[in-house]
Amino acid sequence: MLAVAARAAARQPRALTVADLPGLLAVQQACYGTRFVEGAEVFARRLASPAQRSLVLRGADGAVLAYLAAYASRLGCITPLHGDFTATAQPDTLYLHDLAVLPACAGQGLAAALLATALDRARAEGLRHTALVSVQGSRHWWARRGYAVQGVADARQRRYLDGYGADARYMAFSLS
Repeated sequence: MLAVAARAAARQPRALTVADLPGLLAVQQACYGTRFVEGAEVFARRLASPAQRSLVLRGADGAVLAYLAAYASRLGCITPLHGDFTATAQPDTLYLHDLAVLPACAGQGLAAALLATALDRARAEGLRHTALVSVQGSRHWWARRGYAVQGVADARQRRYLDGYGADARYMAFSLS
């Protein structure tokens, strides 16, 4: 499996498609407790959104090793857990909803490859920010990549953030 992961790290991430959903769900199940698992129907709706910018990395055998669920949004907007990727007029932010790597492939650079590709594409589109909700103790991992915790003043967005649990933090990073 590590040799497969190393080969995948050298490959370019590609757009996530409906055909990737069974593998995505397997990675998601391996990474999260049941609280954060989002179903195939949710991901299928997200993939149908014109705002979606999701990516996947597959191994040489075709298995999904890692994915990034992302879409073009606005700074300060939080996607609720199990929520759809809604297109917005004049997006300025690449919202990273979910980045997951098969645990057996951790430490192989897969997350970095997905993130670098997504941020390069966001800059090329003219997006000025990237944002996310950190969960399950990931805040420090994101902080090492330049993301900083941001306050959430809007009551509805705060409810969305609270839906992720007490340790959830909204974080953002400037792409300029």
